[in-house]
Amino acid sequence: MDTFDWDIVLLTQKEYVAPQAPNEYVQNILTEDQLVSEALTSKGFRVTRKSWDDPNFDWKKTRFALFRATWDYFHRFLEFKVWLNRVKQQTRLLNSSEILLWNIDKHYLLDLAAAGVPVVPTLIAEAKSNGSLLEFYDKSQYAEAILKPAISGSARHTYRLRRDNIEEHAELFEQLIQKEAMMLQPFQERILTEGEVSLIYFGKTFSHAVRKRAKKGDFRVQDDFGGTLHDHDPDAEELSIAEAALDACPSLPIYARVDLVRNETNEPLVMELELIEPELWFRRDNEAASKLADTIFKTLL
Repeated sequence: MDTFDWDIVLLTQKEYVAPQAPNEYVQNILTEDQLVSEALTSKGFRVTRKSWDDPNFDWKKTRFALFRATWDYFHRFLEFKVWLNRVKQQTRLLNSSEILLWNIDKHYLLDLAAAGVPVVPTLIAEAKSNGSLLEFYDKSQYAEAILKPAISGSARHTYRLRRDNIEEHAELFEQLIQKEAMMLQPFQERILTEGEVSLIYFGKTFSHAVRKRAKKGDFRVQDDFGGTLHDHDPDAEELSIAEAALDACPSLPIYARVDLVRNETNEPLVMELELIEPELWFRRDNEAASKLADTIFKTLL
């Protein structure tokens, strides 16, 4: 019979395990993990936190591993993928390895579109494909576009393109496309005034939502770039689209964040479906951590 030292390990990155004098950004991470840890402990789970790349931890000694702030994985993707494929044989990952591997690469947006989910139009150039950035841009027929890697996060290598600034990014595109797939999406003007909406779900149950707004003069809504966070009460259309996105997943996630933006005709579209290590803003909703703990308890035990 298997013996476990822990029921659930909260996965983070090494910089967040025991930081000294954390700034506000890191303190939010610590606060969120504390809320999750307390909620899980109240359900009887034995909980600890570890860096995903901890070389000394035996992953067979935990029943589950719950992804939290593993926010360096897209900078170390090849290393992360090797780790993921090894550890999924040793413990049960939350979300599941099936969901994680599908969601890591934004090719999943094409799957959502094929399932009838309204998504921001997406054109992908595969790694090592031929053609210049100008040719890729012209093929898209987008008047203004966002360029970013298919595997990315925190606005890594995310650029706003117009015909008059293509050459500024052409050399970098040639370097990136040799290593990874790149994607273009039409720039959504409303993100400048309305921002982006995130709906958080645990299982199929809606928990809470936030609106992220970019600072003046920027289009990136992440707080890394000065973005701000606001409460949001989603309407029926937003909820319906978010639930359609969940239905299109390979299986139902334990947790999910659905990011929506409105297009020029005011229709909400899925910008991203975050199933790996999304920020879920437990500190914005007093019941959110308990909802996650309840979902894990009911689903897995």
